[in-house]
Amino acid sequence: MTGMNSVRHAAVAGRFYPADPTVLQQGVDSLLAAAQPLPDSAPPKALVVPHAGYVYSGPVAADAYRLLENSKTPFTRVILLGPAHRVGFKGIAASSATHYRTPLGDVPLDQQALAGILDLPGVHTRDAAHAQEHSLEVHLPFLQRSLGRFQLLPLVVGDAPPEQVAAVIEALWGGPETLLVVSSDLSHFLDYDRARSQDANTARRIEALATDLRGEEACGCRPLNGLLRVLKARGLTVRRLAMNNSGDTAGDRDRVVGYGAWSVTEAEPPARVGDDTGTDSLGLAQRQQLLHLARLAIGHSLSGQGNLDIPLKQYDPSLHVERASFVTLNLDGALRGCIGSLTPTRPLLVDVLHNATAAAFKDRRFKPLSAPEYAHIELHISVLSPARPLAVSSRAELLEQLRPGVHGLVLAEAGKRATYLPSVWDKLPEPERFVSELRVKAGLPREGWSADTAVSIYTTEEFS
Repeated sequence: MTGMNSVRHAAVAGRFYPADPTVLQQGVDSLLAAAQPLPDSAPPKALVVPHAGYVYSGPVAADAYRLLENSKTPFTRVILLGPAHRVGFKGIAASSATHYRTPLGDVPLDQQALAGILDLPGVHTRDAAHAQEHSLEVHLPFLQRSLGRFQLLPLVVGDAPPEQVAAVIEALWGGPETLLVVSSDLSHFLDYDRARSQDANTARRIEALATDLRGEEACGCRPLNGLLRVLKARGLTVRRLAMNNSGDTAGDRDRVVGYGAWSVTEAEPPARVGDDTGTDSLGLAQRQQLLHLARLAIGHSLSGQGNLDIPLKQYDPSLHVERASFVTLNLDGALRGCIGSLTPTRPLLVDVLHNATAAAFKDRRFKPLSAPEYAHIELHISVLSPARPLAVSSRAELLEQLRPGVHGLVLAEAGKRATYLPSVWDKLPEPERFVSELRVKAGLPREGWSADTAVSIYTTEEFS
């Protein structure tokens, strides 16, 4: 690929997807038409999409690309990151080509965007990494049929740490004209039932914004970990679109490959994390473990044995992810203690155990929990999404944007701060009263607003 107008030619046409332009166009259009759209979904900012042959992963990929129909602002640039299958190297490989070619035509590469990242750590030009790589190429016909004309920045991610990939994604984030696509399949060559179990766990980890995914969980773990690191820093969430494996589509069930698709929007999710929309990040087993261990930690302290020592590695990886939580204790239907964290600074399991013992013994509103009370307490856990600052300039504007039953609210003013969990909406269903009582909780006047008032919102996953 040399010269003023060099082309990276299609390498897997006729194998992963049809080489005939007419057959390819009809096939992609049929997959998109059969996909399940989400009519309430905002246009995506980022997509995670599988990259196998179309007969295997095409339906899952189509469920992701169908979302592009919802975009009111046309995407004119696509940042496409995928794993290296053919060439081993460190860092992130760009292409010196000016165009990527598929049977549907040539896609121009965004030379200006590339120039802006070549000085970042780990980024270099390596055409050999692109020459036979399918993890990027298979997405282009879907993008060509969904977007029409656009510029592409294809990046093959080799052995690169999450912070290196995240720096590149941040530099290329752009505005509504830019779509980010991360290419990844899930488990490889397990039997059908084991694959379904492992992929379900990986899905929960992705939705919990874990940044330590491994190759056996997702072959695109390196670009995916970088994306999830960015989403965590930006306070964004991941929405599952579809999951299956090759045993559900065109393969046998003895050795399958798993596929999943997710979307990220910069708008608010349509419902509280933890309702029945499929956005929960913890399975029933993980919830039960947290509740059991939180109660055990309180009992351990009551017996004078100090803090409960937990071998973290023995528990599900989704409980290792740094997340913030609140633990609430109720006794005979009345509040008996509530302590939590607003910022994720430690593994979720550790955070829950710390907050459980603090709610029992360190909530200044109550006496330390007694042994007779311990037998009757009801324990409730709230796992928080990252808080997102809300840009409002007045109290009226805040009241307009709050979503009762969905948003938790953090309010800070004059050096004071307080929060209400989304569950408080059950007792304070009117936004005006919700905000007024929160101000009182923070030690502020019930009415009012000042230039330094700052608010953030978050959602929760609730269970007891």
